[in-house]
Amino acid sequence: MNFRQLEVLRTLLVTGSTTATARAMGLSQSGVSRLLQQLESDLSMQLFARDKGRLIPTPEAEKLAYDAELVLAGIDRFTNLAQDLRSGAVGPESVRIALPNSLADQFTPDLLAAFDKDFPRVRIETFFDTSMAITRLIEQRTVDFGFLRYEGQQSTGVELEVIVSGRKVCVIPAKHPLAAFETITPKDLRNVPLILTGRNRPNRMKLDEIFRRASVAQTVKIETHSNNSAFAYAAHGLGIAIISSFFANLTRDSRVVIRPFDPPLRQSFGLAKAAGIPLSIAAEALSTRMKEMLMRVEDIRI
Repeated sequence: MNFRQLEVLRTLLVTGSTTATARAMGLSQSGVSRLLQQLESDLSMQLFARDKGRLIPTPEAEKLAYDAELVLAGIDRFTNLAQDLRSGAVGPESVRIALPNSLADQFTPDLLAAFDKDFPRVRIETFFDTSMAITRLIEQRTVDFGFLRYEGQQSTGVELEVIVSGRKVCVIPAKHPLAAFETITPKDLRNVPLILTGRNRPNRMKLDEIFRRASVAQTVKIETHSNNSAFAYAAHGLGIAIISSFFANLTRDSRVVIRPFDPPLRQSFGLAKAAGIPLSIAAEALSTRMKEMLMRVEDIRI
């Protein structure tokens, strides 16, 4: 038995003829007759008496029609719900994402404004924190997905898809003498106040090792834990910030110039979710939108 047979039963009770039923259902008359015969065979009972081309429902057909209507209504509700889930008209209570503070000011508002056009009824909850905290939020399934830097290995409870990468650059106050240089090396930064991020993190340790190999002692003026604050401190003339070009691409400020740091030191970033846990349709759509925007940021050339 299938739902098309039940639709034939329902429509025949309304129209009283296979011709009208075929027209209403977009089937051939023989198709309607075949579905009716299959239903009667499956149920092992006659549902309509044939009288001079007319179909007269039996008492059993009348009784079965009520439950058939309930089944078909349930199928309609199921189909409509699936359509609403696909379109975002209904869905999870919220989509929850975790991001570094460096993405809070411009990137995330742009992302959510674009997403809201396609999923206006989906509620978004944002968490802004450090990479370690974001990893915990993903592991504990407090958030659906988050933005993380790739550092060679991840927690077994987290799946990371690398999306973008950047190289270390120097954010230099526009009036600083080093602003005239095409590239900046550790020796250029001897005795220069520095603004650095990510102390004790793998990529920072690589940067520190580059300075050691160059026999240059770092003059660290400010240690900070967000790239946007490092950028802002440099813009206020507090020193030269060394950050990823990915984050430098997020901001334009005439008070600074951006110069590549040499030797090159690259870092990758991506979107992470709990291992083995699929995203909802709305969360997957937001993740896809974010990937597209991240790649546009990476494409900007300093």
